[in-house]
Amino acid sequence: MKKTKVISITAFVLLLYIIIGSSLPFIRQPKYKVSKADAVTAGKIYGQSDGLRAGIVETNEEALTIRLRMIKDAKKRIVLSTFDIRPGKSSDDIFGALLAAADRGVKVQILVDGLYGTLHMAKESDYYAAGSHSNIEIRFYNVPNLLKPWTIHGRLHDKYLLVDDDLLLSGGRNTFDYFLGSYSDSASFDREVLIYKNTKDNKKEVIKDTYDYFEGVWNLKVCKPVFEKTPFYIKDVRRAREKLLSHYLELKEQKKDIFDTTSDYEKLTVPIDNAVLLANPTHIYAKEPVVFSELVALMKGSRERVFIQTPYAVFSKDMYKEITEAVKAQPNIKMLLNSTAVGDNFMASSDYTLNRKKITATGINLYEFYGSHSIHAKSIVIDDDISAVMSYNLDMRSTYIDTEVALVIRGKEFNRLLEANMEMVEKESLKVKEDESYASNASVQIKELTPAKKTLFSITSVVFQLFRFLL
Repeated sequence: MKKTKVISITAFVLLLYIIIGSSLPFIRQPKYKVSKADAVTAGKIYGQSDGLRAGIVETNEEALTIRLRMIKDAKKRIVLSTFDIRPGKSSDDIFGALLAAADRGVKVQILVDGLYGTLHMAKESDYYAAGSHSNIEIRFYNVPNLLKPWTIHGRLHDKYLLVDDDLLLSGGRNTFDYFLGSYSDSASFDREVLIYKNTKDNKKEVIKDTYDYFEGVWNLKVCKPVFEKTPFYIKDVRRAREKLLSHYLELKEQKKDIFDTTSDYEKLTVPIDNAVLLANPTHIYAKEPVVFSELVALMKGSRERVFIQTPYAVFSKDMYKEITEAVKAQPNIKMLLNSTAVGDNFMASSDYTLNRKKITATGINLYEFYGSHSIHAKSIVIDDDISAVMSYNLDMRSTYIDTEVALVIRGKEFNRLLEANMEMVEKESLKVKEDESYASNASVQIKELTPAKKTLFSITSVVFQLFRFLL
C-alpha cells in the first residue's frame, strides 16, 4: 500500500512538472509593436524585383503536380520544410521523386517538425531509405523531451519547397494525402503561392531570403539529423528504396504530362512587382508576434479594403486590441473562417464558440464558411495590389509559439487572381451580424451542430480557457 502511494505521488509530481514546465514559458506573450509607417514589410514590399512572377496553387491535385514538376526539374538543390509528413500515396510520389533527384546528383535537405516527425515518420522504412541516401539529409526541429517539458510546444509550422535559384512554393499544405493529390475521400481546402524567377541575376530577392531563413533554422542546435543510421527494428530499407524508385518509374508512365513535357512556369504565373518573406523568430520559446504585427501594420495602412481568410481565429488581449485599431483605421476589413460545424480543429472551434462575440466586437466584418468540409488556406488581400499567402493562422499558437512564414506579394494581377479564389470560398459563407445572427443568403445552407457536439462545445469552450494561450 505504501509503495503504491509513493508511485502515485511520484506520478502526480511528474505530471505536474510536465504541465507546468510545458506551459509556463508561454503564459507571458511578448510584444512586437510596429506602426504602419515603419513596418519592415511595408518598407520592403514597395521595392522592385525584376523577373519575379507568382501563381496560385489552389487544388490538392495541382499541389501534388507542381511538387512533382519542381522536383523533376531540379538540377542542384531541393529544400523541403514542412510541419507534417505522413505515409501515404502522395508521400510515395514525393519521396520517389526526391530519391530519383538525389540519384542524379541533386542535394536534398528536408526539415520537419520534431513532434510530428517522431509521430508519423520515425518507424517508417521509406524515410530511412531516403535519409540514408548520400545526397539526402533529413532533420527534425525540436524533438520533444518530457524531461525537458519546455520543448513540447515550440513547433515548426513553416511549409515551403525551394528548388535551385528560381522556384519557391509556400502556403498552408502539409505533406500527406489530406493535402496533396486526390487520394483521400476527405481533403482539405488549402492554398499556396508559386514564386518563379525568370532571370539569372544575383540580386537579393525573396527566394534568396527564404534560403537564408532556411539555413538559419537548419543550423539551430534544436535541429537534429535523423534517418542516417537504421535501428534494428526497422526492416527492409533497401527494399523500401527499390519500392519507391519503382513507384516513381510507374508514376512517370502514368503522368507523362508532367514528366515528358518541358515545364512552362511562365504559363502558371503572372508578373509581380515584388515579394517579401515574413517570418516569426525561430527559437522554441514564446516569440515576438512578428508575422501578425507586420500584417496588421499593412492593414492599418490600407487605402480601400482588407480581406482575410483564416481557418480559425483565437485572439489574445493584444490581438483583439490590434484588430480593433486596424478596423478603426480601415473599416472595410472582412475576415472569413470556418464555422464550427465544418472546422476540423476541435480546440480552436471550442474557443471560438465562447469568444465569437468578442471578435465581432472588434468591428471586423465576420464571415463563416459552410462548405462541404474545412478550409485550411490562409490568405490576405489588401487594396488592389498587396496580397499574402501564409502558413500562419490567426490564432495565438501561430502568433506567439510556432515558427511561421508568410509571403507578401505586390502585384495587381496576382491580387485579382487571389481575390477571385477567396471570393469562391465567400460564396459558401454567411456574414455574422452584430447580434451574432446571420445575414440572409439563400444559396448557403446552415449546417447544424449535432446535439452531442453542441453539448461538448459548451463544456470545452469554458475548460479550454485555462490554457487558451496554447491554442
